[in-house]
Amino acid sequence: MLGLSLNGASQLIASLDALPDRLRAALTEKVQNQAQALYSQVVEVNLDGGVLNCRSGVLRDSIEVDVEPRDALIAATIYANGDAPYAAILEFGGKTSAHEILPDKAKALSFLIDGKQIFAPRIQNPGSTFAARSYLRSALGEQTDDIAQGLQDVVVATADNLKGSS
Repeated sequence: MLGLSLNGASQLIASLDALPDRLRAALTEKVQNQAQALYSQVVEVNLDGGVLNCRSGVLRDSIEVDVEPRDALIAATIYANGDAPYAAILEFGGKTSAHEILPDKAKALSFLIDGKQIFAPRIQNPGSTFAARSYLRSALGEQTDDIAQGLQDVVVATADNLKGSS
């Protein structure tokens, strides 16, 4: 008959039981850090001359980041919150429909054509086409490899800690 005795079995079992919680906490912290780095790329680089030049700051101020652990998922979302209605057309490109432009603070519109000031009670805009100028997806594309490597490093480090503590 063969007998087996394992010293430290209870500590090993406790370490294995704690692994999912430790790994989840480590991954959550890493995702939060990486989401903040991605947010910084979007706001401080892409919307400050890297992709688009900041005019009013409305689009830049509309960018938000949210990290939410849900069940077996840790989700990070970086998005334009809707305060800049032109956010999507700048990100994806598109065409605006023809529309009338009316003055909202004066009796007439004023603009320059060939150096001559023109006044008009209204103008008809035929619509405009915008090329995509991705400020969100391009940042994610630039950081995808670093994000994947960072998450892999957390898993390896957590497993190594488990080996060291058993």
